[in-house]
Amino acid sequence: MDRFSTNAQLLQKIDGTVGVVACAVLTLLRRVGDLFPSAQGKAAPRSVLFLKLAEQGSTVLAHEAIRRAVERFGVRNVYFLLFEENRFILDLLGLVPPENVLTIRTHSPVSMVTSCLARLWQIRRMGIEACVDMEFFARSTAALAWMTGASIRVGFHGYFREGPYRGDLFTHRVLYNTHLHTSGTYVSLVMALDQDGEKFPTFPVLPPPGSPPPQFEPAADESAVVETMLKELTGSRRLILLNANASDLLPLRKWNEDNYVALARRLLEEFDDIAIGFTGAPEEAKKVTELVRGVDSARCFCLAGKTTLRQLLIVYGLAEVLVTNDSGPAHFATLTSIDAVTLFGPETPALFGAPTPRSHVLWAGIACSPCVNALNNRQTACRDNVCMQMITVDQVFKTVCRVHRQRINPSNPPA
Repeated sequence: MDRFSTNAQLLQKIDGTVGVVACAVLTLLRRVGDLFPSAQGKAAPRSVLFLKLAEQGSTVLAHEAIRRAVERFGVRNVYFLLFEENRFILDLLGLVPPENVLTIRTHSPVSMVTSCLARLWQIRRMGIEACVDMEFFARSTAALAWMTGASIRVGFHGYFREGPYRGDLFTHRVLYNTHLHTSGTYVSLVMALDQDGEKFPTFPVLPPPGSPPPQFEPAADESAVVETMLKELTGSRRLILLNANASDLLPLRKWNEDNYVALARRLLEEFDDIAIGFTGAPEEAKKVTELVRGVDSARCFCLAGKTTLRQLLIVYGLAEVLVTNDSGPAHFATLTSIDAVTLFGPETPALFGAPTPRSHVLWAGIACSPCVNALNNRQTACRDNVCMQMITVDQVFKTVCRVHRQRINPSNPPA
């Protein structure tokens, strides 16, 4: 993709250079300001802004935290700042009013900077009192949190260099817990708002179990369009979806594309009443079409670029099983009735797996995995994703067969 925001490596480079300088300078300004204490921030906040610029899949994991903020502050007092192209899932969750969703344009570096400054000015004029930075050790969002003018700022802090440097810009400096699932981590950030900022990193709060994410409910006319399209493609057969892509953020998450072709062939041979649909973004349509040709079956087709995101979720709701690597679709699937088989490698399902009964994960769990995490800024020296290569076609095939048969006949206990 040619959008500036999707160039993950460039964004990380900017964050690691300009972001470090910005955090250092702003930390100095903060400490100068601390010499002149005020009563601001002593009262309980009445409004909150979430910072979660990227990764729509993580936004799904944050649904419980957003819900709790709505209960705490009231729906009209909860705001969200994110990149423009990432608001789809947030709007889909329906937890934050559309007018409270503030977006940063990312078509170019210039538009990103000007749009960001405009949003900061807007936020400061609103007088939002609390800010929750949901990014894991990003310097840019730490700087943004301080520049919002919010008197209470919650975010992750490295007390003994246990994470990338992001200055000292938060009033509530949360210690990142590597053993807490990401959904619980997000909830803890909201709960931190009601704690005494002076007592951190001590944080004697246990996040309660989360509730399932809200389910996507399309309009009847939307469903009819997708149902008609799928009927033409599948011949009314049951549908299994394969998502062979991974985000640009971490290519090491990819499972070999030849494996998807082999998996599709085996599934079509095993079940004569199914069709296979390969999904993907519009820019992946050419590559996905090649994979479909490799399967060489009239019951296998390409959906990449043929649906909107809303239509894709309708497809999920009409399909039986989705096979995907660790990427956004694994989390989008939790908003529908589909079962998702998710392949993990450089990251761990213990922290990032979708916490629903319809989520089925495969992870080799080798000694060097997970090699990327929040504390190393999701960087790795690995160039050979053995962790993904060790997940065999046979393993995935058997898992999909088990899940598919269980859906067809729920009365039969899983093997």
